[in-house]
Formats: sequence, structure tokens, C-alpha cells
Amino acid sequence: MQTNLKIPSTVLFRMIEPPQSVFEQPFTKFRKAIAAKEFLITAEVSPPKGANPSHMLEQTRSLKGRVHAVNITDSSRAVMSMSPVAASVLIQQHIGIETICQIACRDRNRIALQGDLFGAAALGITNILALTGDPVKVGDSPDARSVFDYESVRLLQLIQKLNQGLDANNKALPHQGTDFLAGAAVDPQSPSWSGLQKRFERKINAGAQFFQSQLITDFDRLDKFVNQIANQSDKPILAGIFLIKSAKNALFLNKFVPQVQIPEHIIDRLAKAKSPLEEGIAIAAEQIQTARQICQGVHIMAIKAEHLIPEILDRAGVAIL
Repeated sequence: MQTNLKIPSTVLFRMIEPPQSVFEQPFTKFRKAIAAKEFLITAEVSPPKGANPSHMLEQTRSLKGRVHAVNITDSSRAVMSMSPVAASVLIQQHIGIETICQIACRDRNRIALQGDLFGAAALGITNILALTGDPVKVGDSPDARSVFDYESVRLLQLIQKLNQGLDANNKALPHQGTDFLAGAAVDPQSPSWSGLQKRFERKINAGAQFFQSQLITDFDRLDKFVNQIANQSDKPILAGIFLIKSAKNALFLNKFVPQVQIPEHIIDRLAKAKSPLEEGIAIAAEQIQTARQICQGVHIMAIKAEHLIPEILDRAGVAIL
């Protein structure tokens, strides 16, 4: 059935025109804090395993005014969850907290990576953490096919090109490039010192503007990394601080999370505590205080307990931003 209904061109334009706030008032608090050499605070938030974002938004609400930005994970540990781009947009729109959208190469070829990055930019996402991605065999869909067309260094290089108005094939983009602040992951506790240095330098050369570390328990090793490797650049290092809720939680991390080794003295401390969760909060706060003497920031991971992050920051003496 045909209809004579016509949409006026002015209405149609408003329907397809991006919200002005996307371009006029981008989220740049994190970028400005880096430039000002502030002590940086980020926290990790996991998107839901489903279509209802209400719990994620409620957990994130308490972080407003306490962190410079929140990281939105991309199916971390290869466990399926909502798109990090969609989750980032929801948090920025409904909570007003700047996000760092993680993008993993595991699930996308270069065509999909570019498409997702363009979409993220158009929707007001300004920060990207470029990741290779955990192997699918450790997740909830071990029979899924991995992509890995790129890995994190090549993804950083791609973001550099997009920021310059070029696509992956070095062809000019006809409809505007991007303006991402790109970051990368780093593991100062890597057993290969030379490998760590080479990988870090490659990420610097590929355009990484900040680094968030894996879970840190050896702060002497972190100090060595900062002073012998990271200080050769001016890019901030954010130490990974993990809220360990119990001795059982620590043993789980040691067994199932690659390259994580919670030391025995922390496990014993948690096992002997009357309230393991309270002890875990105290340990995380102490670690933040230690990290402040070594590097330019912390990245706090409190899986399924993000509402406790303000208490951790309070105990660590970190003021409201």
C-alpha cells in the first residue's frame, strides 16, 4: 500500500543529524588530566550479559566525581557481553561519566574494527584502549572462531591513521576522520624483561598515549619498570589495582586468570581476616597509596562490586575530583 505522507526536509535533517553535543562538547576530562599531569584514576566496568543495562548503570553511578574515566570491557576473558561501544554510550548519556572503550582484535577483522571505531567516534566516544583480546578457549564459547586479523600494536597504528583522516589502506576518508586518545595495556610483571621493553616501545611508536597495567602485586617490579622503561617516554602508567574479596577469590585468580599470581602473604591475610571483603578493601587502598609514589595513576578493578570503589579511594586518601 502506498502513502502520500511526506516528511518535510527540515524534519528529516533533524532526524539524521547527529546530536550537537557529540561534536561541540566531547568528553575530554581524561585527556586534560593527562596533559596537566594529574594523578589519574580510572575504574573498570563490565557490560551486562544481556540487553538490560540497568545494573551496569547503577553500579557506575557511584563513580561520578571519583574517577577521570571508566573502562568498558570488551567481552573480557572471552566471556560474551554487550558491545562496549553501546555500553559506553549508555554510561556517557545516562550517568555523564567519560568512558574508555576497550576494543579487542579477537572478534573483528580490519573492516569491522574501522566500522566500530567510526561508530564510536560518531556517538561521542573519545578514548579507546587497544587490546589484542583474550583467547576464546578461556571463555564461555571455546568453540568460537578467533579473528586476530590485527593485534594491539596494529590496532594502535590503525587508530593513528584514522586520526589522520586515512583508512587502513592509506586512502583519504571522505566523511571525516577521528580524534581518539588511544591507550594500551602493559604487564610490568612480565617474566621477559626484554620482551616487555620491546612491546612497550612498539606501542609508544604506534601512538599509545597512556598505559593501563594488568593487576599489580609486585610494586618493586612496577617501580623498576617505571624507572628503567616507562620513564623514557612521557606517557602515564596507571597501575592495575584489583579488589580481592577473599582468599578463595585470590586462588581463583591465580588458577584461571593468565599471568596473575597473588602472593601467599596476601592470601594468608585474607584467610585470617574476620571480614575478608573489608580486608580486601584495605589492601586495595594500601596499594593505591604505594602506586602514588611510583606512577601517574591507578586503574581499579572491582568486578561486580564497583560501588565499593569510592570507599577504596576514601581509605586511600584520594579526594573527590
